[in-house]
Amino acid sequence: MPLGSVRAQQPRLYRVGVISQGGPYSAAVEGMRDGLRGLGLEDGKQVVLHVRDLKSDLQSVAAAAKSLEEERVDVIYSIGSSVTIRAKAATKSVPIVFYAGTDPISTGLIASFARPAGRLTGVYSRFNDLVPKRFELLKQLLPKMRRAVIFYVPANPIAVRSAKEAREVAPRFNVDIVEHAVSTVEELRTGLRALRPGEADAFFQVTDGFIISQAELITTILREKKMPSMFSSEDAVAKGALAGYGVSYASAGRLSAKYVQRVLSGSPPGDMPVELIDTFHFVINLKTAKIIGLTIPDSLLTRADSVIR
Repeated sequence: MPLGSVRAQQPRLYRVGVISQGGPYSAAVEGMRDGLRGLGLEDGKQVVLHVRDLKSDLQSVAAAAKSLEEERVDVIYSIGSSVTIRAKAATKSVPIVFYAGTDPISTGLIASFARPAGRLTGVYSRFNDLVPKRFELLKQLLPKMRRAVIFYVPANPIAVRSAKEAREVAPRFNVDIVEHAVSTVEELRTGLRALRPGEADAFFQVTDGFIISQAELITTILREKKMPSMFSSEDAVAKGALAGYGVSYASAGRLSAKYVQRVLSGSPPGDMPVELIDTFHFVINLKTAKIIGLTIPDSLLTRADSVIR
């Protein structure tokens, strides 16, 4: 058989670019990889993932997205609203499948949920809408809580919006917000270590991709200070947070895989309705509770979807 005929019969190897800020978001990458495998697209065989773990550096998103488009990947999977906004602005024609925690219409990513239009589609979960529920659960964990500390990046409009919402919601639970603006990992580390005894009763995570990506650093320092924490995903609780209420990044990644597969099959992203994740998980880490000296009421343990012992 002629060499040309053999080559013609070889299946196509698809190339998928992935942009993540790391930390708990890495679970979405693994979830997407597992989801693609279940759809018959195994990494290294039918598809190759070009992962750009930016390690919390949001300023590197544009360069990463441009390089992936220049490398002619078939699609980019972007994890997080802030990452997706920058990836869209930095590219011209490559399709983008996203996981977003902020309304993708309000951030200008899509035209509508039913018909996104353009070259973006994906999966969305309502992070900010869950702020009241997270405060409610945290207050039940800490009935005497009066002050909660938040850290956020002031240059990130999504983070600023989330901090504002935390500020507005907290008084409903008789809680004051202690705010710390940070821009780098070192500023975050310094700010956490500088927290004085009595300055705050608990850490509350706002919607900020940088802060989320630093869950392991944050929880390590908070455990040393014996300070409780409430995060927005079970993935952060697995890394040491006391509690979390929100989505599973791994599940979001698996759900995103079907969008990536459809784009690779030739479906226009703009014709694929964005899917809303409406399943949330309340997770408690009893190991962390023991370390910080907190007793969790049995009533809350029975309400939790998962307990890490």
